[in-house]
Amino acid sequence: MVVSTSASYSLTLRVEMVNQPGMLGRVTSEIGAVGGDIGAVDIVRVSPERIVRDITVNARDDSHGSEIIERVRHIEGVRVVNVSDRTFLLHLGGKIEIAPRAPIKTRDDLSMAYTPGVARVCRAIAEDPSKVFSLTIKRNSVAVVSDGSAVLGLGDIGPEAALPVMEGKAMLFKEFANVDAYPICLRTRDPGEIVRTVEVLSTGFGGINLEDIASPRCFEIEEELQKRLDVPVFHDDQHGTAVVVLAALLNALRIVRKKVSDVRVVISGVGAAGVATAKILLDSGVGEIVMLDRAGIIYPGRPEGMNPVKEEIAKLTNRDGLRGDVHRAIAGADVFIGVSSPNVLTAQDLRSMAPDPIVFALANPIPEIMPEDSIGLVRVMATGRSDYPNQINNVLAFPGVFRGALDCQATTINHSMKLAAARAIADTVGPNELNEEYIVPSVFNRRVVENVSLAVASAAQKTGVARRTVKNVPEEFAEQ
Repeated sequence: MVVSTSASYSLTLRVEMVNQPGMLGRVTSEIGAVGGDIGAVDIVRVSPERIVRDITVNARDDSHGSEIIERVRHIEGVRVVNVSDRTFLLHLGGKIEIAPRAPIKTRDDLSMAYTPGVARVCRAIAEDPSKVFSLTIKRNSVAVVSDGSAVLGLGDIGPEAALPVMEGKAMLFKEFANVDAYPICLRTRDPGEIVRTVEVLSTGFGGINLEDIASPRCFEIEEELQKRLDVPVFHDDQHGTAVVVLAALLNALRIVRKKVSDVRVVISGVGAAGVATAKILLDSGVGEIVMLDRAGIIYPGRPEGMNPVKEEIAKLTNRDGLRGDVHRAIAGADVFIGVSSPNVLTAQDLRSMAPDPIVFALANPIPEIMPEDSIGLVRVMATGRSDYPNQINNVLAFPGVFRGALDCQATTINHSMKLAAARAIADTVGPNELNEEYIVPSVFNRRVVENVSLAVASAAQKTGVARRTVKNVPEEFAEQ
């Protein structure tokens, strides 16, 4: 299996070399010989005898980066002065900051922004607490909350190590939806303590985004917070994934000309993402779903590896009572959705699927089956990676979902709002754009957030959970 180089493993080598023709060519040839992908080459300084250059190289992983460095170090006439990891440089001092929306340059500015003028605003909110949405940051703020127990593919790494991810999430909120988000990493794994902590600090937030909390604890925490708070609580690992998967599936089914109600879907993984995906697919009318975990197909009363969440979803799926492993489950299936672990599927599994199979292999960084191994066997293939077509990425969902919920001051994010978000993402890909390698829009398509936010706000208004009416909702969203 060949893994592509990536900017996430990007190094800048500062090298000093003899100033004579051909030296740069020797360096670049050695880097290319071991598979390094050279980007920029910049001159730092030059003397008659020596020249110093910065050479930026993308590697496959840490060990590949070390191999590149060692290869350059062994070139005669070349000295590696310094190596900078560009990803670590980006994180120096953190990735986010707080900035004032209004300048404080005069005494008048100070008297209005702080004392004594601020007291009048405080009294107005005390008399009418609903004014907190219009007179404070609450109207546009989200708390990104994690306990660090299930971070990306890293697992239980703790709250401190989770902080860079939560900062990154806050960056995405701001960049794509202009939502002010704050990383909050809690040093506790107790569900009750997490719930109480979020409850007492929720005053300043218009929404709560739960992130990277291990299953099944995440279900309990989200459910309890939804009961206690009057602002949206959204576990992105569950619902962000589910929304984008549904959007991708709707478009994939358009390509293969199958109806949602007619397909059989196999979901590998019964954690947060798998359970939420199954529920949203059932809500959208999928005819049959079979789910698996490490112990095989789940069904009511299975003696091994069950918990209350699995028991609940088992009652809603696997209507034919199948038992066995993934190879048994996938035979004859129209769709495979993997939110589990690497290398679950084989080429033979794909051959056993129904005609025009759809495979979403979303395990990261190594999917359930590599796209290269599915060529000619799958009609539509998607992964969670950015270096292949059809990336199923939560950033297509959560910025627009919260933008819409905040704009209408929703009290919750309900099923109708999630379904509306999925349809809006799918519909952002126009009929003339839709093809096997383009079933979801690019994360950099700015129409995504606009479309999703309007659809979510409209759904909130129609289902009675909006405290504020969003004006000028386009007709296509108002009719959804």
